[in-house]
Amino acid sequence: MGSKVAKFGGSSLANADQFRKVKKIIEDNPDRKYIVPSAPGKRAPEDSKITDLLYLCHAHVQQNIPMDEVFRPLRKRYEGIVRDLNLDLDIAVYLDEVRARIIRGASADYTASRGEYLNGIVMSRLLGYDFVDAADVVFFDSRGNLETERTHQAMKKRLADHERAVIPGFYGSSRDGEIKTFSRGGSDITGAIVARGVHADIYENWTDVSGLLMCDPAIIEDPEPIDVVTYRELRELSYMGAKVLHDEAVFPVREAGIPVQIKNTNRPEDPGTLIVRDAEPITHKGNITGIAGKKGLTVISIEKALMNTQLGFGRRLLSVLEVNSISFEHMPSGIDTISLVIADSELEGKLDRVVEEIRTETQADSVEVYPNMALIATVGRGMAHTPGIAARLFTALGKESINIRMIDQGSSEINIIIGVENDDFEGAMRAIYRAFVS
Repeated sequence: MGSKVAKFGGSSLANADQFRKVKKIIEDNPDRKYIVPSAPGKRAPEDSKITDLLYLCHAHVQQNIPMDEVFRPLRKRYEGIVRDLNLDLDIAVYLDEVRARIIRGASADYTASRGEYLNGIVMSRLLGYDFVDAADVVFFDSRGNLETERTHQAMKKRLADHERAVIPGFYGSSRDGEIKTFSRGGSDITGAIVARGVHADIYENWTDVSGLLMCDPAIIEDPEPIDVVTYRELRELSYMGAKVLHDEAVFPVREAGIPVQIKNTNRPEDPGTLIVRDAEPITHKGNITGIAGKKGLTVISIEKALMNTQLGFGRRLLSVLEVNSISFEHMPSGIDTISLVIADSELEGKLDRVVEEIRTETQADSVEVYPNMALIATVGRGMAHTPGIAARLFTALGKESINIRMIDQGSSEINIIIGVENDDFEGAMRAIYRAFVS
């Protein structure tokens, strides 16, 4: 028999009604054998996420401030879920242990991870599944990096003994046995690790949206959904701001060739988006898969005559960024020019120093700074070897009098990235969408 791993996000488990929806989804398909829950999310816009309350509890203890006022609504939330689900579970015992350990000075990682841990306890009791503590099967090294192969082997061996199990997301343990967490949203990664460990037929990621959309709905009204996307396309789109799945969650399942399906807990009948290693030629409108972008960038443009003949020029340039702990987004170049595209957040308090060091290190003829820039990526496997894609894109922007400040196309030919000023960002997104989709 096949198996599915189903990860449910915080909005899918925010209250007892959501738990009931999740239970029905799981029971509707007996192949959903391994479940990865997040901590309860917000029930309403003004509500708090459980993980945020836990972080706040830790901060109170660190500052010698009583934390009970913060812990009380957290306790009430879990007790309410258990009561409303009519579970035979004394959740107070687990809550008391968590509270006591936080007061005794437990780490921030331990504290933050307890939302998933407690939800795992509740979910396993609701479903009648075995509970497997993620601390026993997910491992981090001394530098906080995931020990990929050790984790895979431990997960594979442990879950072979459990036909059905709940494994909390977001955390594992370090070499010294202490709890260690992924970055926020890390339950996606746990789900992918579990899927690889049991060699699942599919990894379902249940959230509050029906998959990926071809453009940001805050910019384009009712954009078209994406039915199928490859891992490479998803990487390009998510890097540029289309966030549905944690970036690092792709790699464990990609290596194993396991498809990922993004589904909506509140609309389980919607097909969602299927993420695959390879796909047939694209069927989306206009031969593109999606459009995504980000604002708040600065371009540093360096010009040097006969740059291409100077050995080590690029190394000297990038060494300035390395010394100043700055990462860059893109580096388009010409014969005598190189441009560095850098997020404004990376340059805070460093820009003047970096520009001066670039001048000194490279002996550049000129170094110009262009702030208030944005990048937009038009992504699609259907773009490769399709004549006229770039012409259609640039014509659309020209008709809207949008000045293109930068053009960058990867050798893979699955994306075209353009740079525009921040003020032109939304207009450029709409123009591209109309040209290819509307």
